[in-house]
Amino acid sequence: MKRLLIALAALVPTLAFAAGGAHVHLESANVDLHDKASLERGLATFQQYCSGCHSTQYQRYNRVAEDLGISLDDMRNKYMPIGGAKVGDLMENSIPDADAAKWFGAAPPDLTLVARVRGEDWVYTYLKSFYQDDSRPFGVNNTVFPSVGMPHVLQELQGLATAKLDEAGRPVILKDEHGNTVTTGGKLTAEEYNQVVRDITGFLAYSAEPVKLERQRLGWWVMGFLFIFFIVAYLLKKEYWKDVH
Repeated sequence: MKRLLIALAALVPTLAFAAGGAHVHLESANVDLHDKASLERGLATFQQYCSGCHSTQYQRYNRVAEDLGISLDDMRNKYMPIGGAKVGDLMENSIPDADAAKWFGAAPPDLTLVARVRGEDWVYTYLKSFYQDDSRPFGVNNTVFPSVGMPHVLQELQGLATAKLDEAGRPVILKDEHGNTVTTGGKLTAEEYNQVVRDITGFLAYSAEPVKLERQRLGWWVMGFLFIFFIVAYLLKKEYWKDVH
């Protein structure tokens, strides 16, 4: 029991870090893994804006194409890097780790499992939580991941948000009367950007566990079998014990 309590106590800081801090309110991503059109849009956005630095190296192009209903020709022409890559290759980024560490201070992490480790809501909120901070190397900071060492790669879509400090000295991004982030310079409306971020989050949620829907489907069959087996076992038990007084 003592060892269990020690293990739980050690786990608490990890859980707090994964949630981005106890004070951060995470918005619901509302990801639908059945919506293959959304997952494909997320793949397209990820490949355009994120794959230059981040990989999903535990996925293969042909597996993603099969799961999302994308033809191999479309995968080659729309979503794979030009030159050299094959449909059976892992989805790795295009920057060597040594160069990335030199430019960014650390190699950008692989994102295959980020939605499983951090949570879908964390990813969704993180991508909506960049704000202007001239003290940072890339001119932006993030309320979910303070002092993050990456630029706001979706800035041309969302625009740039501003933040003010609350009573505890924490930055709070300015919102309008509808709860949408107030930004300047973006190509998309708040609703359109929310959908783009939801699409990316959905793709990363799929990448983190490609068999999730199959696992859930099989789970219902397993539960049904156990229910029927329970009835049979109960009736058998009654038959064995009917003459015992």
